[in-house]
Amino acid sequence: MKTGFLKWKPDYDSAASEYGKAAVAFKNAKQFEQAKDACLREAVAHENNRALFHAAKAYEQAGMMLKEMQKLPEAVHLIEKASMMYLENGTPDTAAMALERAGKLIENVDPEKAVQLYQQTANVFENEERLRQAVELLGKASRLLVRGRRFDEAALSIQKEKNIYKEIENYPTCYKKTIAQVLVHLHRNDYVAAERCVRESYSIPGFSGSEDCAALEQLLEGYDQQDQDQVSEVCSSPLFKYMDNDYAKLGLSLVVPGGGIKKKAPATPQAKPDGVSTAAAEEEEDEYSGGLC
Repeated sequence: MKTGFLKWKPDYDSAASEYGKAAVAFKNAKQFEQAKDACLREAVAHENNRALFHAAKAYEQAGMMLKEMQKLPEAVHLIEKASMMYLENGTPDTAAMALERAGKLIENVDPEKAVQLYQQTANVFENEERLRQAVELLGKASRLLVRGRRFDEAALSIQKEKNIYKEIENYPTCYKKTIAQVLVHLHRNDYVAAERCVRESYSIPGFSGSEDCAALEQLLEGYDQQDQDQVSEVCSSPLFKYMDNDYAKLGLSLVVPGGGIKKKAPATPQAKPDGVSTAAAEEEEDEYSGGLC
């Protein structure tokens, strides 16, 4: 890095290589703070040498050293910085993988940040028209939103998943996403939105004759009729129980409005007074049995 009379410019390439070797040595010695500092110096040297990809790798490695030190927010910050450099370098796949790795690191500490990272990753994959990878990351974000009971955002996220599955013609998964949507909307106390989800899904090939459709119609009927037993029976069926755990829990915890009291059936006709003969009563009841004419 030093310059002199015969060396006018620092040799950033050689410096980066030496910092990289130092980082590995510190890491092997479990001296993670020094390893992190060496990685950061390596990254700066690569940046000065305009080697963006290698600089990003060094920042990512520095982030992993912070992870070993249990400094997760700082680790995620450096990995995000690395992913931006990967994008700038024209390697979006590597950027997406880095963002996903950051999401996994922070998921149990800061779910809100993890949701943001997974959505960013999905956007990168979607821009590259890698829809299967994009929808997988959206699914992770949706489940975290449900776990955090952020149902409004979860409903939008699941709808985006469903649109992509429809685009790639994975129709059976669309049915499952409709179930997830309905459960989320019912937990939002929005019966109208839940019903609309089912109605709109009739346009998906095969949905109307599927067991998913039949179960959802039964669920909505029970919810509308305030029949907790019917709702619980549907939500305890294998179709619901073997969904992703977060959605299965939504089903098992679903409570209908009004405390689950069934709507009352029409009252039975009162008995005729003793003074009215049975024959008269029958005649009165059958007066229009043949129709109005």
